[in-house]
Amino acid sequence: MLLAEVARVSREVAATSARSRKTALLAELFAAAPPGEAGLVISYLAGRLPQGRPGIGRRTLGQEIPPAPRPTLTVRDVDTAVSELAAVAGAGAAERRRGIVAALLGAAAGPEQEFLRGLLSGEVRQGALDAVALEGVAAAAGVPAAELRRAVMLDGSLPRVAEAVLAEGAPALRAVTLRVGRPVQPMLAGTAGSVAEALDALGPCAVEEKLDGIRVQVHREGDDVRIYTRSLDEITGRLPEVAELARSLPGERFILDGEVIGRAPDGRPVPFQEIASRVGSRLDVEAARRTLPVAPYFFDVLAAGDDVLLDLPVSERYEVLAALVPESARVGRLAVPDPPAQRAEAEGFLAETLRRGHEGVVVKALDAPYAAGRRGKQWLKVKPVHTLDLVVLAAEWGHGRRTGLLSNLHLGARAADGGFAMLGKTFKGLTDEMLRWQTAALGALATSDDGFTVRVRPELVVEIAYDGLQRSTRYPAGVALRFARVLRHRPDKDAAQADTVETVLGQDHTP
Repeated sequence: MLLAEVARVSREVAATSARSRKTALLAELFAAAPPGEAGLVISYLAGRLPQGRPGIGRRTLGQEIPPAPRPTLTVRDVDTAVSELAAVAGAGAAERRRGIVAALLGAAAGPEQEFLRGLLSGEVRQGALDAVALEGVAAAAGVPAAELRRAVMLDGSLPRVAEAVLAEGAPALRAVTLRVGRPVQPMLAGTAGSVAEALDALGPCAVEEKLDGIRVQVHREGDDVRIYTRSLDEITGRLPEVAELARSLPGERFILDGEVIGRAPDGRPVPFQEIASRVGSRLDVEAARRTLPVAPYFFDVLAAGDDVLLDLPVSERYEVLAALVPESARVGRLAVPDPPAQRAEAEGFLAETLRRGHEGVVVKALDAPYAAGRRGKQWLKVKPVHTLDLVVLAAEWGHGRRTGLLSNLHLGARAADGGFAMLGKTFKGLTDEMLRWQTAALGALATSDDGFTVRVRPELVVEIAYDGLQRSTRYPAGVALRFARVLRHRPDKDAAQADTVETVLGQDHTP
C-alpha cells in the first residue's frame, strides 16, 4: 500500500470530528490494505513504529529534501528503512542515519513528507487512536466490534489481530485465547476528583493504594516465569527478585497484575525515576539489585490454574488473589461495601496512603470484570494534582495535524537572578483553539525562529498541572516536571506573577 493513502486518510481523519466518519474512512483503508500490511497501517496512523523510536534529531528530520514528483513510497518501504535506522550503530552512525532519512524523504511526495516527519519524530497525533481504529477494522472485516475488542484484549496487539481477522474473518477471533506467557493489555483506570466522587459513581467498591512504580504482569508456568511491562515488553531478566517471589507462590500456573516499587531505608517508596532507571538497566543486574532492591505488590489475577478469571467481578478475583499471594505482596486495600456509611473511612485510607508516600488510590467497583486494554469507568484513580503558573520561554513548530502551529512549550519558573529557569516542555492539554491562540500570541513575542523552535520574550504565563518532580541534570534547577499538561493560558498575569524556582522546590510533592 502506498504511504500516500495512509497520509491522506490521516489528514481526513484529523479534519472530521464525527466518529462514524472516522470509522468509515479507516474501514475503507484497512479493507484495501494488502495481506500482512494492515498492522503497519494501523501502527502508522496511531503514530507508532513497530521498531520503536529511532532516535533521530530535529536536524536530521529537518533536511530540505525535494519531494518526489509522484507517490511511489509504500508502507513496506518505510518499514524497511526504519529497520535500517534501528540497526545503525558505531562510528559514523549519525551520518548514516542522516543518509537513510534523506533517501526516505526524497522518495516521498509533498504531503507524505510531512506525515513521515511526524511519524519519525513521534508527533503524529491526528485522532486515529486504537479505539476508533478497532471499530474500523471490525467494519472492514464484517465482525462485531465487541468480539474484536476481546480478541485484542487477549492477544495484546491490535495490529496483529487486525491482520488475522482481515485475512481470515471471524474464525481468527475464535482462535484467540488467554495464554500464560503471552501478555495482555492491562486494564486502566479513569479519573475522579475525590474519593467521595468515586464512591458516588461506583457504589460498593474497594479502595486500593495507587503505587508510583512500574506496572508489571507476571506469568508463571511451572518454573518458567515471565515479566512484562505495561507496554508488553518483557523485562524478566531485569527483575530477578520478582521472578523469585513468583516461583515461591503456591500456584503453578497464573497471571498476576501488579506494581514494582523500591523503598528507601525509612520505608517510604523511592521516586519513580529511580525505579524506572533500575528496571531500564540491562547491564549488571545483580549490582543494580544490590543498589536498589525492588519488590512487587499485586492487586489482580487474570488466570489461575486452568481458569481464566477476566470475566469474574473484582470481589471474586480478589479472593483468588488472596489465596495465591501473601498479604505482604499485595497492595493495601479497603473493602467498601457500604459507601455512604464508609465515606470517612475511605477518605482516611487515602490520607494514610498519601502519608506513607504513595501516589493516591484506585477505587474499583466490586462487580467490575477485568476489561483489559481499556480505560473504563469501573476503576477510578484519585490523586492530588499540583499546579504552577509558569512562563513560556520558547515553543516548537508542530507536525502532522499541528503543522503550522506552535505546539511544544518550553516552560520556566522565575529564578533568583531575575531570569527564568526551564523546568520542562509539554504539548499536552492543548485544544485546537488554544493552539491557534498561542501561535498568534507567541508570534507577537518571537525573538528568533530557526525553523524548529521559536524563542520568545518571557511574557506569556500558562497554568500547568503536573504529577510531581523528578531529578534532572538537563535543567538548571536540577529538577523537571512529571507529566506536565496545559490547563489554560493566563494572559491576565504578567511574568512577575509566575511561580519561582524556590516555590517549586518548596512545594510538598509527596504523591
